[in-house]
Amino acid sequence: MVNTCITLIILSSMILLAIPSVLSLDQDPVAVEQWFENLPNMTPKLTHLHFYLHDLVSGSDPTVFRVAQSNITSSSPTAFGFIAMADDMLTTGPEPNSTVLGRAQGIYGSACLEESGLLMTMNLVFTGADYNGSTLSLLGRNAVFHRYREMPIVGGSGVFRMARGVATAKTYEFNLTSGDAVVEYNVMVQHYN
Repeated sequence: MVNTCITLIILSSMILLAIPSVLSLDQDPVAVEQWFENLPNMTPKLTHLHFYLHDLVSGSDPTVFRVAQSNITSSSPTAFGFIAMADDMLTTGPEPNSTVLGRAQGIYGSACLEESGLLMTMNLVFTGADYNGSTLSLLGRNAVFHRYREMPIVGGSGVFRMARGVATAKTYEFNLTSGDAVVEYNVMVQHYN
């Protein structure tokens, strides 16, 4: 019985340690209401984020999976009509072993017949120390072969409540054979805290 209790205590401790501590704001409905009541007294804050997104289509551990396509996708020069789900790693540097800041989780699809233009709906989910538990919502057009692409930040949660801003993407590395890409992001976001 003592061994069972000790095992349960150790397992409970391990589970609690495995759950990341959230440094963001209290998400209790009463706390959120109080936060909004205090909004007129808050000062907007501008935050610049810089990270790399690793979009892995191939290999043993892909982060992107095609979930649908139209009847013309395979014959379209822009792969028009494909839809993919992504759970891409966000890191401090372009190397896959650099510090992980979070994940880009969402959906994108080819929405242009004339060039490679994606419609992107992504949640940038931060797990790093500074913004752990906070998110930014990106929604926009990504013309993947343009040098720079600008996409709007349309919202956020945690320390990024009421966020709005712009994400600028630049391809750092793209493998034409595998489809894997590393994309550099600079995000300017205004939020309140």
